[in-house]
Amino acid sequence: MKLLSYVVGGRETWGVVVGDGVAEMAGRTGYATLADFIASKDFARREELAQGLAPELKLAQVQYLPVIPRPEKIVCAVRNYMDHHQEVLAAGMQRELSEQPPIFLRVWRSQAAHLAPIVKPRVSDSLDWEGELAVIIGQGGRDITEADAWKHVAGYSCYNDASVREWQFHAKQIASGKNFESTGAFGPWMVTADEISPGRELKLETRLNGAVVQSSHTGHMIFSIPRLIAYASTIFTLVPGDVIATGTPAGVGWSKKPPQFMQPGDVVEVEIEAIGVLRNPVVAQA
Repeated sequence: MKLLSYVVGGRETWGVVVGDGVAEMAGRTGYATLADFIASKDFARREELAQGLAPELKLAQVQYLPVIPRPEKIVCAVRNYMDHHQEVLAAGMQRELSEQPPIFLRVWRSQAAHLAPIVKPRVSDSLDWEGELAVIIGQGGRDITEADAWKHVAGYSCYNDASVREWQFHAKQIASGKNFESTGAFGPWMVTADEISPGRELKLETRLNGAVVQSSHTGHMIFSIPRLIAYASTIFTLVPGDVIATGTPAGVGWSKKPPQFMQPGDVVEVEIEAIGVLRNPVVAQA
């Protein structure tokens, strides 16, 4: 099942994808947001609740929102693909593999929806792409074990954890380069976890203006999804609707010789097998 958040008639709502359209679910279920529905006992009945629905709008008519528009936490993994780690070393940056997952947090205002613009900030010429698999938390919890972690996953989506590189390198932390407004694209929808078997290796491809710039699969992750969930939940309680961006593979623009970055007028796409395509134009900050 594919679930998405969107705007219709000036109001935010959510629904289920039916063919090439969407059926609104907020009024039918009584849950105002997709995160509220994920947190409810009725989430387990989603197939029953959506059975027989006809779409009210075509997807082409929808103004998408980030899948979870205002998650409490967006937990992002750093250098979590072996091929990306190797390209970072080849580019001359000395980084040792850590025993624990390196993570940072994004704020929700840094997100952008499917088809919405990724905004190149006026202070930078180094806006870089990072195609990633996003995990949406369903059942919350603290101190979740790796053995139990899959039970806490509601679904998956595409993420472009775009980086403002020189701000990322201002100090020995990267959060400042990861939280510019409208740089973290998230969508187009969430595919529920029952559609993708736990641990399935998914092909991930990022394209800039149609040219492939990243091509890998999730089997290259250094720290698995259960490991990321267990580690993050040791630090803080995960709640329904929290997002874990699981890291990017090789092929980022910063590592190219010469470096290549996104420019106004570009179109960037992140495609993940069994999920879909996240597409965003790039514009300059007004």
